[in-house]
Amino acid sequence: MNTKVAPRPAAAPTGGIRLLPLLAAIAIMLGITAWPAALSGPRGGADHWAAMALFWAMSAGFVRGVGFVPRHLAWRLMFSSAACLLGIALAVIRLAFLQGGVM
Repeated sequence: MNTKVAPRPAAAPTGGIRLLPLLAAIAIMLGITAWPAALSGPRGGADHWAAMALFWAMSAGFVRGVGFVPRHLAWRLMFSSAACLLGIALAVIRLAFLQGGVM
């Protein structure tokens, strides 16, 4: 009787908990929940570009903060600590531009 066992796929790389991205994600989550007007433009409407950048940063912070590292390179880059920082920076630049603080 031939009982070959199929090889298991390689496990995803694991990382430990990263405190800084996790705290950034929690701060974004709590901040936007408590003060949603922070993502509004000068006329009071929601600024979707700033919200998208900030929620991307929050998602990346949670994914990387809990220690999950995706297998595929594109996902790994999209949900990395650097992506969390980039999302925060883009949101801040966008909101500063809308308020007239840049240029």
